[in-house]
Amino acid sequence: MNNCGKIAIIGGGSWATALAKLVVKHEHHIGWYMRRDDRIAEFKRLGHNPAYLQAAHFDINEIEFSSDLNHIVCEYDTLVLVTPSPYLKNHLQKLTVPLHNKFIVSAIKGIVPDENLVVSEYFHQVWNVPYENIACVSGPSHAEEVALERLSYLTIGCADMEKAQAFANVISTEFIKTETSMDIVGIEYAGVLKNVYAIAAGICHGLKYGDNFQAVFLSNAIQEMNRFLTAVYPAQRNISDSVYLGDLLVTGYSNFSRNRTFGMMIGKGYSVKSAQIEMEMIAEGYFGTKCMREINCHVGVNMPILDAVYSILYEHNTPQKVIQTLTDNFR
Repeated sequence: MNNCGKIAIIGGGSWATALAKLVVKHEHHIGWYMRRDDRIAEFKRLGHNPAYLQAAHFDINEIEFSSDLNHIVCEYDTLVLVTPSPYLKNHLQKLTVPLHNKFIVSAIKGIVPDENLVVSEYFHQVWNVPYENIACVSGPSHAEEVALERLSYLTIGCADMEKAQAFANVISTEFIKTETSMDIVGIEYAGVLKNVYAIAAGICHGLKYGDNFQAVFLSNAIQEMNRFLTAVYPAQRNISDSVYLGDLLVTGYSNFSRNRTFGMMIGKGYSVKSAQIEMEMIAEGYFGTKCMREINCHVGVNMPILDAVYSILYEHNTPQKVIQTLTDNFR
């Protein structure tokens, strides 16, 4: 038994499935909240998620599935949240039980729309969860590769380092290496921004910019990220650590990256709406772009890449012209 107590997964997508696989391997029991009863029934019948990472098989006897969020929250001590950030508030609207005494682990690399808060800030301010009871898990970690047991590195951020280490121990395996950090808010903002930058990288690729330029682009993106993190949440951090730079690189370069794919379609001439319809998956960076732009209006950091992506996605300016102007700012 670990001092995370009983652990439940909240969410039914690819990253939720990959994390569930890690947790159940260590614990041999998890709770798992999924919104749809038909999806749960199919999962039980097949022994794998019917919609995501279908090669990842589970022992169904080790899982308590439920579409009742209140039941899962009551019965479990640690709640690992893995839902797309735009849907988080909708899921939590069903809750009638308190969260302040739970250990909340966010695996959401996004920002809560309307609130313009990263997940730890949202749970602290809206749900009265103490910061020492909130953690995040992040790093360069495409769900597909984690499920295939390819070597990956994850960082757990939490104000309480003992709790961070306790959860790190749960998900550590021979192919998952873990680090702990107290920079939870910085890690969360980095997770939001890297999705925005991945959209921009995809747009550039769609516009036929080459590898030489992509390297220059990501070099400028990490500098922009560092300026913002230093302004909003000064802390001892090394921006070249894998949880910052590494996550940006894999999201900006990899074909697994849905944000990069979304941007690539925009660069090739798709409208925002048609790209969203064709993808059928959430590109969190689309929502993150608007939220980060609104936050930065108050902070006032020089963020030309963020401004460029906002200009393309929300002001419907021509990608070719916007990116051409952006390149004049690079060095």
